[in-house]
Order: sequence, then structure tokens, then C-alpha cells
Amino acid sequence: MNIQAFSKTYDGVTVLSFPGMDLQPGKIYAVIGANGSGKSTFAKILAGVLPADRAGKLRDDAAVGYLPQKPYAFRMSTGQNLLLNGKDAARAAELMDALQIRHLEHKRADRLSGGETARMALARLMMKRYDVVILDEPTAAMDMETTAAAETLLLRYTRQTGCALILVTHSLQQARRVADEVLFFHKGRLMEFGAREQVLFAPTRPETRKFLEFYGK
Repeated sequence: MNIQAFSKTYDGVTVLSFPGMDLQPGKIYAVIGANGSGKSTFAKILAGVLPADRAGKLRDDAAVGYLPQKPYAFRMSTGQNLLLNGKDAARAAELMDALQIRHLEHKRADRLSGGETARMALARLMMKRYDVVILDEPTAAMDMETTAAAETLLLRYTRQTGCALILVTHSLQQARRVADEVLFFHKGRLMEFGAREQVLFAPTRPETRKFLEFYGK
């Protein structure tokens, strides 16, 4: 699936310039970079919630799932939130078990903690099959144990559905654990893109090396 080149400008300043790329089914793409590098803007444009200056969208018939940094919980139970995105109760139970929130099935979702809300929202998204899944820092509010559970679910979902999964993450360790390919953004530009081993362990750009040296400590 091809993503055309696009850019995003605010008040005459280009905050993101992307050259385009092809997404391969069944692969996880980790998006890394410092704060303000354009990662979330990239995710929002691909998800269609933010317009690009030109092009940028995925093909019109692509089923796209998107989870923002701050997911929304509807004022109903956790279980009912999941069923909003699909009526398969067995699937909902499976996902709640996988993300360790089955005990919260009947609790009002808008009263969950930050980490619980993140797990509920991820489970809700995974109720459907998508061609492309875009996740913006989905585990940032989770602890070590639930992050591991979420990563296991992401790997399984990608394998089972054959989707292309784009994972914006601040964690280099997470990128090392789950990514097939890595995109490194720097000051609004895609500075380096390639296989996980190449970008994270043998980068070609000095900007990438500097970022990894600082944040990989």
C-alpha cells in the first residue's frame, strides 16, 4: 500500500515533510524521534484526522484503525465500549483477558485509570480487522507487565490479520522488541528508514546515531 509524499505547514512553517513510502502487509513499523519531530502529526495525517497540505492519505478503500495518544472512554461499561466496535462478545472477552482488564468488564469506562483506559481503548480497536493500524504511544500509560501483554497482542493481531501496523513510540526498547521496520523523524523530516537492525544498530545518518546514543542510554 503506497503512501504518497505529503507535507504539513502551519503559519508558513513546514512542520512535516514526508517523501512517501510503501507499506507491506504483516509488518510492524515503529516511528521514533524526539518530541516535536513530527511523529504524531504523521500519524494523524495517515489516519485522516488531520489534513495534509497535499496528498498523504491512504487509498480510499483501506480500512484504517487509529488510536490517539489520549483515547476516549464512552460513559458505559468497559465491555460495552468494546462492543461498540464489533458485536462479538467472545472476541471482547478474549481481548479483555489478553490485556488483563476482564475484571473491569462491568466498570464504567470513563472512571478507569489512565493505564486501564489505554488497555480498554486498545482492546476496543482490536475488535475489528483493519488493513492499516496506526497507534500513537499506545503503552505510554501502562506498566511493564501490561506493556508486555499489549506488545504480545500487537504481534499476534498483525500476524493474524496481515495488517500493516504503524507504532509511534518513545521507547527504543519497544521498537527493538516488536518492529520489523523503523522510521526515524528529525525536525519534521524522515531522516532514516529501514529494517530494525539497520536503523537501530547500524544507522547511516549522524542525526540517527546522536538520537540513539542519547535516548538509548
